[in-house]
Amino acid sequence: MRLHHLLLTLLFLVLSAGSGFMQRLVNYHICHWKRGICVPKRCPGSMRQIGTCFRAQVKCCRR
Repeated sequence: MRLHHLLLTLLFLVLSAGSGFMQRLVNYHICHWKRGICVPKRCPGSMRQIGTCFRAQVKCCRR
């Protein structure tokens, strides 16, 4: 019975860690779907920020 609890805990940890990774991929694809590009730090001159790609430091920019 203890083995079931251990496996359930391990499964929960693997799935919760994977969800953060999937969220990063989703943000990246949403940025490209909105015709944007991912740029570190700040958007270049004529572009404006429309979101983020991975973390707050990586911006999704579009003209």
